[in-house]
This record gives sequence, C-alpha cells and structure tokens, in this order.
Amino acid sequence: MNIIVTGFEPFGGSETNASWEAVKEMAGVRAVLLPVSFKKAAGMIRALAAEQPAAILCVGEAGGRSAVSFERVAVNLMDARIPDNDGWQPADEPVCPGRPAAWFSTLPVREAAEAVKQAGIPAELSYSAGTYVCNAVFYSLMDEIERRKLNTRGGFIHVPAGGMENRMIREALEIAAACAGRA
Repeated sequence: MNIIVTGFEPFGGSETNASWEAVKEMAGVRAVLLPVSFKKAAGMIRALAAEQPAAILCVGEAGGRSAVSFERVAVNLMDARIPDNDGWQPADEPVCPGRPAAWFSTLPVREAAEAVKQAGIPAELSYSAGTYVCNAVFYSLMDEIERRKLNTRGGFIHVPAGGMENRMIREALEIAAACAGRA
C-alpha cells in the first residue's frame, strides 16, 4: 500500500519534535519531514498529494495532550500564537483564499481511534487541528485532494509533545496507517 506519513521538524525552541521522532521509524510507509513553515509545508503537502498515494497521514505534536488525537476538521484559517520557523506569524488569514471554510478528514478516524485504544494506547477524536502550521498542512492536503478529485485518503493526527513513549506513538501511527490502507 502506498502510504505517506509526514512529521514536523522542531519549532519554538525545542530540539526535537515528537511527530518526526515517531514517523521516521515507521516501517512500510514513506516518511516525509515537513518544515514548520506555513508556506513551505503547504507547498510540500500539495506536491505529495499530486503523487496520488492511497493515503497521506500528516502528524504533528501538540503540547498538553495525553492521547493520540485524530483530527476531524481542517479549517481555512491561519492564526499563529508564535511565529513559524521562517518568522511568519499570520493572524486571521485564510489558508487558501476563496476556498471553503473547512474540509473533513477522509481517514477512518473513529475506527483508527478505537483500534489504537484496543492496543492499550490513549486515543481520542478531536474537532480540529487548531490554527497553526498543523492545520494549514491539513487544510492544504484536503483542499488539494478535492481540487484534483484524487482518490487519496487524507487527514491529520496530533501526538502528545511529551509524556508518551515514542514506541507507543509509533505503534498508534502504524495502526492508523493500517486502518487507512484498508479503508
């Protein structure tokens, strides 16, 4: 199964990013490192979608979370509390001007969250990916899939920035990738 899983580089003064630490060790998928840059990451994710893989799972870290969070909705909004790694800090700007307000994930999020829980790993459904680079990537991915009418499943998963072992995060993402491959 041709599945791409993305993770992010460190940002905000951190030396590591939990998303990339887990994604880079996954077997059976193509792991891609994204920059924490609104413009660069969105461009990269659109190019990956154009390759028409079976699925693209975008993964980012979220401070303060204790569970793997399967995001349901990408919103057409950038509103950054801190600058991205390029120094840009958009406020109340659309990800894609003139496009719909939101896109839904096409991953089997409920099935994946339940499968992760059955493996003994904390998991939850989450409403949205926020308004930082994670959401911009998620929105750009889903918008590209819709624009091109691709048969690619796509979505976003947030993993805890701390407090969960890398092994558990990687296992949760492997379960999610398997669910996406069967959908």
